[in-house]
Amino acid sequence: MNKTPLTVAGAELLRAELHRMKTVERPNVIAAIAEARSHGDLSENAEYDAAKERQGFIEGRIMELEGKLATAQIIDPKLLDADGRCVFGATVDLEDMDAGTTVTYQIVGEDEADIKQGKISISSPIARALIGKYAGDIAEVQAPGGVREYEVVDVRYI
Repeated sequence: MNKTPLTVAGAELLRAELHRMKTVERPNVIAAIAEARSHGDLSENAEYDAAKERQGFIEGRIMELEGKLATAQIIDPKLLDADGRCVFGATVDLEDMDAGTTVTYQIVGEDEADIKQGKISISSPIARALIGKYAGDIAEVQAPGGVREYEVVDVRYI
């Protein structure tokens, strides 16, 4: 089975969601099904159908989260010793060679990627271009508008 890389923070978020699904969402939907059942005829009961559909979604999400956590390879960026190389979990400061602007990204797993928080997926084009690079290297990224060049300014493991 393939291991899925996750940062410590990403694994905690998945565990918290799993806990919420099992302790809050699942009991709520069971109560909603019981309530809808008490209304009588199930063949024309929209509340019952909606609650059963919601239950299916919740059970599917619980299974998905348990599967992801079971196959997770949890990586703590603080414990990495990659000698300044861009690797999974690293926080990278980049300078756009064309625009002259700087951005900071952390390379994370697909489930924890959030561009608004500066977290990019390991499978994104920019992360794939950065892997293995050192500070001072130029990364060429195939973007929808053409090739963009970024200089790696700094690599940190935080």
